[in-house]
Amino acid sequence: MIERLEQYDKELFLFLNGLHAEWLDSFMWFLSQKLVWIPLYALLLSLFVYRFGWKQSLIWILPAAVILIILSDQISVQLFKKVFERYRPCHNLDFKAIVHLIDGHCGGQYGFVSSHAANTFALAGFVTQIHKLKKLSILIFIWAALVSYSRIYLGVHYPMDIVGGAVLGILISYPLARIVNTKIELVKT
Repeated sequence: MIERLEQYDKELFLFLNGLHAEWLDSFMWFLSQKLVWIPLYALLLSLFVYRFGWKQSLIWILPAAVILIILSDQISVQLFKKVFERYRPCHNLDFKAIVHLIDGHCGGQYGFVSSHAANTFALAGFVTQIHKLKKLSILIFIWAALVSYSRIYLGVHYPMDIVGGAVLGILISYPLARIVNTKIELVKT
């Protein structure tokens, strides 16, 4: 059963990774970079400040978001990548020669779960639960999905690495968002 799932995962990876176009390479590379999203983070912070004020945003929301990303990043590495030791597609000797890579970049040796997926979906889940705006929720989850897909496109993660990271990130976001929502509600009363 597990071998069959792994085979489907590899086949889906090869299909999705094979859907590359030269003009998309630089876009997907861009999507995958962490620092290019600083303007988005600043926009999210400003939306929180607008809705909840500076004090609540700086005391509860911003520190919780930082803790959230640290947790999702470290759990994805320490409790998943280092435990499961599943090679990234670009390190898989069976088919690494046919994996589409950009500039030969492959990343670390292991890929389950995707830290990019864990981090972006953790943030998306957190923002959605705190801000509770439908349009913002849709946009932030589209952003998380695009960043995550870029990892398959770039040849560094299997689809199940992405799914595992997304689930992990969302699960981590719930308790932190609940704590922040409780603290903000207590301040309102």
